[in-house]
Amino acid sequence: MVGYDPEAKCVSTVEAAVAGSASGLVTRVLVSPLDVIKIRFQLQIEQLSSRNPGAKYHGILQAVQRISQEEGLIAFWKGHVPAQLLSVGYGAVQFMAFESLTKLVHDVTSYNARDSFVHFVCGGLAACTATVAVQPVDTLRTRFAAQGEPKIYPNLRHAVVTMYQTEGPRTFYRGLTPTIIAIFPYAGLQFSFYNILQQFSEWVIPAEEKKGGNVKNLVCGSCAGIISKTLTYPFDLFKKRLQVGGFEHARAAFGQVRMYRGLLDCIKQIMREEGPGGFFKGLSPSLLKAAVSTGFVFFWYELFCSLLCALKNTDSTTRKEG
Repeated sequence: MVGYDPEAKCVSTVEAAVAGSASGLVTRVLVSPLDVIKIRFQLQIEQLSSRNPGAKYHGILQAVQRISQEEGLIAFWKGHVPAQLLSVGYGAVQFMAFESLTKLVHDVTSYNARDSFVHFVCGGLAACTATVAVQPVDTLRTRFAAQGEPKIYPNLRHAVVTMYQTEGPRTFYRGLTPTIIAIFPYAGLQFSFYNILQQFSEWVIPAEEKKGGNVKNLVCGSCAGIISKTLTYPFDLFKKRLQVGGFEHARAAFGQVRMYRGLLDCIKQIMREEGPGGFFKGLSPSLLKAAVSTGFVFFWYELFCSLLCALKNTDSTTRKEG
């Protein structure tokens, strides 16, 4: 169902956008706590270890306990409004672009639209398009998830006005370079590995035993998410560090703060002060989040597409009978 299939012309481009946005909305509610923990880990300069007395966070369970005690359970959904705008907008643009690009490949080239390499290229391009469209919302989401108590930004409107007035319009696109560099292979690998795993499951599981397709979609999506996130993780960390530039005063309660002049300076400082392991801070909650979120994104997308197809078939049957 993911990607254009000439043998199953069921989902239109608009319907793909609707299914993608609905998938993003449901998934975001479920993975928001993991996202907040991941961002807190990524922004911490100190080593993520209980042996470091200056480290605020040591591990996932300790971070959950500390955030709950200091900020309450609602903190795990900090920045949820911009995060939902991000997920709904990103999901709509990404899947709409992906369906359109795979259809274009089928119409104007000799390549098979179901080929894994085609899914890699089209998935990467679709994600880049979606990223540019929603980057300002992503920056807002990161700022909200990063701030502690008392809050610097009490609401979304205040954040937008304050950031625009004090830092200028370019601040909404902080971290765009590493995001674009990382998102193409990340999303490309997601779509291509999802396609490969789906084909592998078709080959391994006998036709008479092919039940529980939704579970298969969830498992294939989760595995694709883990593989793609591991291979591209450092760029996600660079993006988060750059997005909170100019926001150092709100980070003081969390430990040391750093200012970066750009992507290369960010890489150099992390390597010099935190070592190679610094590039993978927050990897454990990030992999957990990638497995859950990617699995659910494909699971819900396939499910919503199936529902839309069923509704269309029901309507067409009703018209014929009428």
